[in-house]
Amino acid sequence: MKPQAQSADASGAGAKNKTIGQVLGALESEFEGISASKIRFLEDKGLVSPQRTNTGYRKYSEQDIERLRYVLQLQRDQYLPLKVIRQRLAELDAGLAPEAVQSQEEKTVPAVAPGQRPALPAEPGQVYTLRELGQAAGVDMPLLRELLNYGLLEEGKEAYDQYDLAVTEVCNQLTVHGLHPRHLRAFRAAADREVDLVETAVGPLALRKDEKSQARAAELAGEIAQLMLRLHMALVAGAMPSFD
Repeated sequence: MKPQAQSADASGAGAKNKTIGQVLGALESEFEGISASKIRFLEDKGLVSPQRTNTGYRKYSEQDIERLRYVLQLQRDQYLPLKVIRQRLAELDAGLAPEAVQSQEEKTVPAVAPGQRPALPAEPGQVYTLRELGQAAGVDMPLLRELLNYGLLEEGKEAYDQYDLAVTEVCNQLTVHGLHPRHLRAFRAAADREVDLVETAVGPLALRKDEKSQARAAELAGEIAQLMLRLHMALVAGAMPSFD
């Protein structure tokens, strides 16, 4: 559904405006995994601009809800990055038809048949759109959406790298064993905590601006990360039950 351009004049619409909880109720049956944090994220990115009450609460008009629905449909069905969606919204606000807004990026991304896996090498420096990431890993959009919803991939990222590809491939392989993204979100939290520890350890050195200190901080961060990986593997291996 085409969203209408947002109007700055909301007079007379206050009685119809909805809270963020009511917006979730209107959208959750159509978009699995939609959350208040997701809606706030889209607001932070400037894709929707609800009114605010005097006490700071968000109030969403019907136009806001249709705008959200349009953005979510583009993400779910066409795998578009936020910069492309933002461009489409800007053109729609200017009164142009949606088909006139297709970006050059969309035109150059080849369609891939179900089950087909194109040759997209996972090389250092290689980057992907969300669609290309799914193609490279051989996974469909529902799984990518789960990975985004549970924080295993970063929402709104405009370029995904070889680490994102590895995460996607491993998570896909784990689904064969009945382990889905909702089971794996603890890995994201654990990784974030470990990164915090690395930053704490190298922080004093990283604050120095000379080239030698910066290089040493990067080297030290890598060494600590490797030690943490060894610790993690040892703890898991040591705790594994025997299946003899």
